[in-house]
Amino acid sequence: MENKIKEALKEIKRGCSELIDEERVVSLLKNYFEKGETYKVKAGFDPTAPDLHLGHTVLLQKLKVFQKYGATIQFLIGDFTAQIGDPTGKSATRKILTPEDVEKNAETYKEQVFKILDKDKTEVVFNSKWLDELGSRGLLALTTTFNVARMLERDDFEKRYKSNQPIAISEFIYPLLQGYDSVALKSDIEIGGTDQKFNLLMGRTLQRTYNVGKEQAVMMMPLLVGLDGVNKMSKSLGNYIGITEDPNTIFAKVLSISDELMWNWYELLSDKSLDEIEELKKGVEEGKLHPKKVKEDLAIEITNRFHGAGAGEAAKEEFDRVHKKNDIPTDIAEFKLEAPIGLIDALFESKLANTKSEARRHIKGGAVKVNGEKVNNFDIILENGEYILQIGKRKFAKVIL
Repeated sequence: MENKIKEALKEIKRGCSELIDEERVVSLLKNYFEKGETYKVKAGFDPTAPDLHLGHTVLLQKLKVFQKYGATIQFLIGDFTAQIGDPTGKSATRKILTPEDVEKNAETYKEQVFKILDKDKTEVVFNSKWLDELGSRGLLALTTTFNVARMLERDDFEKRYKSNQPIAISEFIYPLLQGYDSVALKSDIEIGGTDQKFNLLMGRTLQRTYNVGKEQAVMMMPLLVGLDGVNKMSKSLGNYIGITEDPNTIFAKVLSISDELMWNWYELLSDKSLDEIEELKKGVEEGKLHPKKVKEDLAIEITNRFHGAGAGEAAKEEFDRVHKKNDIPTDIAEFKLEAPIGLIDALFESKLANTKSEARRHIKGGAVKVNGEKVNNFDIILENGEYILQIGKRKFAKVIL
């Protein structure tokens, strides 16, 4: 029994940055192995954007491990708190979303998470259920449980206060609401990113204040570094991989990360054991394995996770065909445009470039090809006919004039 608990804890703590109240986690595992008792692990996601990216799946992968060891996952969709906006890491007050935006985004989250989590061991909950019921009287009572001085100890609030940047009262209330979620759900464990420590600990504080009869353990996972190898994965920085992106794009993007970053991604995203990953590392260091082959295996695993078995292998074949033989992809978007049209306009209209100035930069940088021929002339006019436009190695479009 002791060995089972030890092995489970080792897998649960894999990649973890900090675990507060490990004794409680051990106790929950002991009860599961000895008595078959389940426990509740909460993770909250504010539906502020319609798609999840690989950074979000670091938590989902950890929740999957907890399910393996007896947990019921409380997948909390913060449809109420999303309308305030989490101030964590923000240097300015966030834009408030409309209820319609939140509802639309929440629906896509529900569809996406079960690519990883076991539906039968997951409760999808919306915090509007109890926060709407809390009412103004309950909200006022909640605000009395914490003081402004303690709130200003939080790093991002402190920086904004000292630099005379405005802080909305609603932003002070956000951590209280997130903590109250743990009161309403009676969570045993809550997990989140390292940037969420203040909010996660609020759950422990409020469970004690409201006499829930338990104080949740808190697990923090590192923020996944994005494609640039420097910053955390973020849509605003453009260094992300969306889990709803097509298989060829996911495969190619994973393959584009550095060899050094690859090992961090293996630890946080792969289903391979730490021993297996260590063997791969050893193989690369000894020259028995090429790092590109190891990275391809990771790209295949991640692509298969979101698009089904075989999708990763098919994406690899397509990648090899296009990049090794300089062929064009078999499935590219077609656009019917009016002739004549300038190349810059064609790149913009075919969605290869987000703006015309971006199209101009790509031409200037030598990244644009027309029918396989590199071009560097801004003034090219395309007449009637069919053209394959290309930017870089991965972006193609067929234009029919």
